[in-house]
Amino acid sequence: MIIVILVILGLCLGSFINAYVWRTRNRKKSGKLANLSVWHGRSMCPECKHVLVANDLVPVFSWIMLKGKCRYCKKPISFQYPLVEAATAVIFVVSYIYWPYQFSGEGITLFVFWLIILLGFVILVIYDSRWKILPNKIVAPLIVLSIAEIIIKLIFFNGGAELVIGAFWGLLFSAGLFYALFVISKGTWIGGGDVKLAVALGLLVGGPSEAILLVFLAALSGTIMSAILMITKQLKLNSKIAFGPLLIVATVVCYLFGVHIIDWYKNIILG
Repeated sequence: MIIVILVILGLCLGSFINAYVWRTRNRKKSGKLANLSVWHGRSMCPECKHVLVANDLVPVFSWIMLKGKCRYCKKPISFQYPLVEAATAVIFVVSYIYWPYQFSGEGITLFVFWLIILLGFVILVIYDSRWKILPNKIVAPLIVLSIAEIIIKLIFFNGGAELVIGAFWGLLFSAGLFYALFVISKGTWIGGGDVKLAVALGLLVGGPSEAILLVFLAALSGTIMSAILMITKQLKLNSKIAFGPLLIVATVVCYLFGVHIIDWYKNIILG
């Protein structure tokens, strides 16, 4: 029953994320039109701007039933819409199944925080993938939520100094490393947005081992993806790729599975 609720919640919030990204992006370009208000505007077709009705807005299923086209102008609707909706539902369910804490009062509180953080992650993935931007209006709240999560752990999980020290080292390694790369390359290797994002991510994963794993997974996936894109001639040698989404995926992996991965690695190395 909980999984069903999370699927429905993820689909609905994924639909909200699509609307949020489209409206905020177009409000910026069009001078903040009232009908593009994030909270009060009516949903509309991105192409013809026709106001959509309820049966046009059922997450994933409306896109399938309409065969990926607007009911009114018949122009294609981006595959981003059902993909984001489905992906949000999937990551909600995966987080529930592999949640690293007990579902007590404190664990549930952390889980709710985590779901909110995931929404910010999905928004950033869309922005960075499409426009190579990591907006401060999303990154800054993630930093605040990451600090709030540490405070909750200090109060309810008796983390003490070890928790704070671990978060400090996670922050120092991830954000410190990226800032050094940013300064050395004068912003050509990595963007300032990635440095700011690394502050939130380092605090979230906590600890130097987890931060090292995060950077390793992001770099490895980036190398593999770049190689594939260059082999298929979709990427030139001097082209840039969005690194934010890779960092975010690596963070989700570290947060949910990091302890197990690190323990497995230690058992392999130390026997």
